[in-house]
Amino acid sequence: MVDFRDELVVLRTFPNRFEAEVAKSALDAAEIETLINADDFGGTQPGLWPGRGVDLLVREEDAARANDVLSAR
Repeated sequence: MVDFRDELVVLRTFPNRFEAEVAKSALDAAEIETLINADDFGGTQPGLWPGRGVDLLVREEDAARANDVLSAR
């Protein structure tokens, strides 16, 4: 589980939660832990912040490998 004391970085910002979840699934399969950050009340209010996007966060030390995983899809 990602520890909030770890240095987290935004790997990518997606236009919606669905695309962020698809990327998260790919990283989970590669055993890279992630967090999704969105101001949408846990997905129940997807239109709440339509212009901001949905951030996919990883540990700083996992960012390069996570980018490689997402770029290969």
